[in-house]
Parts: sequence; structure tokens; C-alpha cells
Amino acid sequence: MPIPVALIAGLHGNARTAAVDRLLRRHPGAVAIHHDLRSIGAGRVERVARDVSGVLDLARVRLPHGCVTCAVREDLLPELLRRAATASLLIVDLWDSVEPRPVAEALAGQEVSERLRLACVHTALDAEHLPVDICRGDRLSETGHAAGRDRRYLAEVLARQIEYATSLSLHGGDAEDTELSAAVLGHLAPHTPIRPGPEITDATLLVGELAERVAPATAQLPADARTGEITTVVWRRLRPLHPGRLFDAMDELVTTTVRSRGRFWLANRHQRMLAWDAVAGAISVEDAGPWLAALPEAAWDLIAPARRAAAALDWNPIIGDRVQHLVLTGPDLDRDRIVSLLDSCLIGRHDALPGAAEWAGLDDPFGPLLDLSESS
Repeated sequence: MPIPVALIAGLHGNARTAAVDRLLRRHPGAVAIHHDLRSIGAGRVERVARDVSGVLDLARVRLPHGCVTCAVREDLLPELLRRAATASLLIVDLWDSVEPRPVAEALAGQEVSERLRLACVHTALDAEHLPVDICRGDRLSETGHAAGRDRRYLAEVLARQIEYATSLSLHGGDAEDTELSAAVLGHLAPHTPIRPGPEITDATLLVGELAERVAPATAQLPADARTGEITTVVWRRLRPLHPGRLFDAMDELVTTTVRSRGRFWLANRHQRMLAWDAVAGAISVEDAGPWLAALPEAAWDLIAPARRAAAALDWNPIIGDRVQHLVLTGPDLDRDRIVSLLDSCLIGRHDALPGAAEWAGLDDPFGPLLDLSESS
């Protein structure tokens, strides 16, 4: 029978340690493994294995390639398999900046899935620091949380740790910190429960379903909401966006909000769904593949059921599943201003029709941001 594995993520070690300790106390025979990645750029990591009684093993591991993926593949997975023979539960205490998704997907690999099963993906958060950190525009390398030469932004990593997890917990701070952090999480991940600590499921968590929770086409995005000073604005429209107007509006949209994400439709890229992902002033725009309406019906059987179900919810008899669906969150947002600004970016009756040849002769400001291979 496969041994359950719990992934515990989070930027702050004190919160992760509290969550890991709770599991160790509640599950006799559990073993936690942590890799200290501060020196991974030099090809070295420190691995600590412990149980409820204390440290079982401390090893300094050399890696031929100084990357997080190498540490997972070349040391974490073999260590988990070695300990699976005697442990009742294996807990992976992920380094500060490690996102749980690639580790979860590594556990689904054929070489380990027969002996290990993913039973928990949990992010532990520091209630005092969360409201500040989700707004910070610093890179990880500027905050002491980087593994090697990591150029990602702290808030970007924190958002992904929150949104991928199937449960969350808050640690530290006072009652006011906890209340504010819970409100923030209610806007960022309203469908994810906040619990005292991680829980182990009897069923194996499927990485495909976890990926669908955050994929642009299938994510359960937050709804319109206001909690104290925190506001979430949902913008949905059925007309395409003018690329130049949207590009000019991006700076204001990103800098006046803390977190924004969703899917959108540009008039000059009629066949492609685009993904919007912004946090703390940094934005990523990516090609998320074709709209289902752009595919021949014969190809739909090859599309995942969750993708087809999401498209059905958006389906329009004329434009299919093409839609503007952006969600923007921040303190004291001017809802009317955001909606008005986005509405002003839609094409009007004097603009070329979506996908028309006239768009090819116009400047495409999104071109440098996108790798639009026609494969999905």
C-alpha cells in the first residue's frame, strides 16, 4: 500500500514548522524531510529528517546541477522512497520559495507513484506577515528567501503557494493579524478552507485536478466581494479587447491592485485564450491555448472534461467560449474606475472585426510578451 505524503509549503519557516509539528504529533511514525536550499547555487543542500522526538538524520548533499528541480529529483524522491519502508506518513517541509506544484507533479511520476501517494498539499502562513508580503514588489533575492539565483518576486511565489494548496493555516501574530489575514485569503482563495493545520486525506490527490484549480481556463476565480478595506472586482464581457488600448491601461490596472488574474480575448488574436496573472505590480501575460470555439468539434473529445465544462458555462451561440473574465483585488479599489477603464479597452463599432486581416497591419504591443505557437 502506498505511503501517504504531505507537502507543506510557505514562505515563513515558523509557520511551516508549526504545521509540520502538528502532523508529527498527530501521526505516530511520521517523518518530516526538509532541504535547506540557501547554498543550492553552489551545488550543495542540507537535508534534515526528523520525527516527533527530534532529528533523525542530517546530511549535506552535493548536486551536480544547482537547481531546485535537481534537488527534488536527485535527492528528495530517493529519500522519500528509502523512508517509505518504515514511516507511516512522509512530510515534505518545502523550502521557503519552493512552490508545491512541481513537487506534487514529481510525486505522480511512474517511478514513485506505486509506493507514494499524495495525501495533502497545504500552505502554512504567518498571519503577521501575509498582508504585507502579498503587496511587496521585492524579488526573493532581496528578502533572504531565494534558492540560488532565483529572480522571481516574493509576492508572486506567495500567491502561487496560496492558490495551489488544498488547505491553508495561519500561525503567529495576534487576533487582529489573524482576522486581517483571513480576510485577505477570503479574497485570494475563497474556495480553499483555512484550518488549524494540515489534514491527511484517505484518497490520493490527483495532480491533474490540482492543476485545473489554477489553470486560466478552469480556475474557480473569486467573486465580487468587499471585506472591510479589501475589494475584489470581477469584470466579464463578451466583446474582444483592443490590444493597444489594453496595453496602455495595464500599468494602472496592475499598480492599483494587489492581485489580478483571469483569461481574456484580444481582437487580433481571435483564436487564442490569453492568461492574465499579476501580483504586487508584476504582470505575466501568456498564451493559454486555443479557445474551444476555435477547434473543430472532432477535437473536443481530446479535451479534458473540466475544460469542456468550463467552456460550456461561458458558451455563447455566436462567439463560443470566448470571454473576458478578469478578477482584480486590492485595498479600497475604485470599482467604477476599474470597470470603466477596462470597458474603454473593448473594440467599438469603428474598429476592425475580431480576427480580421486589418489587425495584421497594426502594431501588436503584446507580441514581445507572448510565444504564440499554434500548438496547445
